[in-house]
Amino acid sequence: MEILKRTFTGLFLLVFAAQLQAQTNAVLQKAFHNSYTNELNKNYVAAIADIYPYYSENNYEITIRLGWLNYLIKNYTASQTYYQKAIVLKPNSVEAKFGYVKPLSFLQSWDKVLEQYLAILKIDPQNTQANYWGGVIYYNRKQYEPAIKLFRTVITLYPFDYDGNHMLAWSMLMAGKKAEAKQFFERALVIKPADASSTDGLARCN
Repeated sequence: MEILKRTFTGLFLLVFAAQLQAQTNAVLQKAFHNSYTNELNKNYVAAIADIYPYYSENNYEITIRLGWLNYLIKNYTASQTYYQKAIVLKPNSVEAKFGYVKPLSFLQSWDKVLEQYLAILKIDPQNTQANYWGGVIYYNRKQYEPAIKLFRTVITLYPFDYDGNHMLAWSMLMAGKKAEAKQFFERALVIKPADASSTDGLARCN
């Protein structure tokens, strides 16, 4: 009889937990629905207020959304804080790392931006966006060899991409590799004929 009581109690607790979880999910779904509606209407403060009451340190979905909404209201410090927390919760989340890049860029924290792109490439080595923008940061720092490496990945994946060819050509030119740069400037000009930047670069190769 005691075993039956324990079994019944266990089943009751499982059913109760399932019902509670279902109710919680329904509440969160409504909160997110309201938040999306307010975001669509550009009422970002209200969109935050819709979900903030349900925020907890271990809830990835609310945390990353708060990162995004705070970015939209230009509260970049709060935005980066929430994105950092999202990355802690899901270390392999590429979306959280790309989200984190947004406020970091406005705060001009370029070391941290590059750090995020390199972290993304450890997870997804062929990520075109991380390769390209990581390459741009290296190029702007006059670190042409690592820039060349990242831009090569871009054009390996997208050989007919103008931006990849254009930046690879300039990186090679600035690294003193004129002969190699020339072919990529020429390809860039096939993709985007008469482009001023590629025309200038090609002239410098001769």
